[in-house]
Amino acid sequence: MLQNTRALRRASAAASARSDVTGRRPVLIFAAAGAALLGITLTVGVVSSPAAGSENAVQAVAQLAGPEPLAKVADEASTSLVAAHAAVDAAIDLNAQVVLSGLDLGDSATAIDTGELHHDINALDERAVMPGMLLTVLTADAEKETAEVVEQTATLQAALTAAQEKKAADDAAKAAAEQAAAQAAAAAAALAAVNTPDGARAAARDMAASQYGWGDDQFQCLNSLWNKESSWNYQAYNPSGATGIPQALPGSKMASSGSDWATNAATQIAWGLGYISSVYGTPCSAWGHSQATNWY
Repeated sequence: MLQNTRALRRASAAASARSDVTGRRPVLIFAAAGAALLGITLTVGVVSSPAAGSENAVQAVAQLAGPEPLAKVADEASTSLVAAHAAVDAAIDLNAQVVLSGLDLGDSATAIDTGELHHDINALDERAVMPGMLLTVLTADAEKETAEVVEQTATLQAALTAAQEKKAADDAAKAAAEQAAAQAAAAAAALAAVNTPDGARAAARDMAASQYGWGDDQFQCLNSLWNKESSWNYQAYNPSGATGIPQALPGSKMASSGSDWATNAATQIAWGLGYISSVYGTPCSAWGHSQATNWY
């Protein structure tokens, strides 16, 4: 794409640089035509007029032809030819990019037609043996076609860039949605697992060890305590208002550990372990109190 953009810029710059020359073309064409006409008159004058009259006619032809010699016209044609080649190269490269992208460009044209400019290029390739007036006309045509191809290339490039940006945004949105869906599915699976009695026990063992440094001996006491209170059922409810695995009274106390306290065993466990630590120090102390008083 960078090479295409550079080629397009070169073609555009060359076409712009030729605009001044194009503005002078009608005058040059008229001068050349006038010169040809006076050339015929001069030929007749040479036969029927004195030498002085011939010299005046030659001067008149020189003045009408203007200051631009044929060599300059040829140089200008060469410059226009370079710009035309650059425009064609950029257009062909962009056409290929559009095809390879496979993108929908909407209502925009999907290809640049360089046929007319190719025709002008082929004609200008014969400039070395071409009359000056014809070369001037063909150069002007080539410059016009070059400008049109440059404009079409810029338009198509803008459409392709917009389509590429849209695809990138769509792909990013799709990837984000897929990632969010995967995370939600993983969270749902984790919740379903922890909300079983065995899953809750495994989660409690991990939390007790990682957050409080309680080993298996303390977990055995915790297991006995919460077996007695709720059988590790996160939906356990006592008419007194005690709720969940740790039988918090009222259950809303557990909101301090998470707004999902009513549906997530892990949130209930987190609150329960914190309560035991702050009130009893260890699960075994809480279990001892429960055995002695039938509550903790």
